[in-house]
Amino acid sequence: MRNATDLLVSYATCHRDRRNIATHMVGIPMILFSLGLLLARPAMPVQGLLLSPAWVLFAAAALWWLTRGSLAVGLAVSAGTAALVLLAQAVGTTGAGLGWGFTLFALGWLIQFLGHYYEGRKPAFVDDLRSLLIGPMFVAAEALFAAGWKLDLLREIERRAGPKVERDLALEGTR
Repeated sequence: MRNATDLLVSYATCHRDRRNIATHMVGIPMILFSLGLLLARPAMPVQGLLLSPAWVLFAAAALWWLTRGSLAVGLAVSAGTAALVLLAQAVGTTGAGLGWGFTLFALGWLIQFLGHYYEGRKPAFVDDLRSLLIGPMFVAAEALFAAGWKLDLLREIERRAGPKVERDLALEGTR
């Protein structure tokens, strides 16, 4: 099993354009929230909490994130995703939750694909389905970096994947 640093470096190689990263900071949480909405039912009470397919999926993902060797990133992505699932659980048990779930899921992916237009590369999950789990880790890591934490990890990612850039789309048409 690859560790968080190797996984994030691999993911980062397809995500160096700042606009693509920005779209992922919006699109990935939107997709996670939408999955929480879509999987909020059926829910059954267990020890005063509602257990739903969303929580089962979250538990499996959190276990994977927490065993990648970076406790800070694992905790950040798990906490952020848990907050989204908790919010979705509160909203998703209504009839409107399903409609919002489908809408936000489609919109989240549309935002993701817009980012990859700026990047000029296909999404990472096309070649590696694990990227569907690595994407939320990447968002959590970027949030940690923005807060001034885990800068050693940021330096290693940039050393191996290159710096963040903004691809000049105007130059693409002249080639």
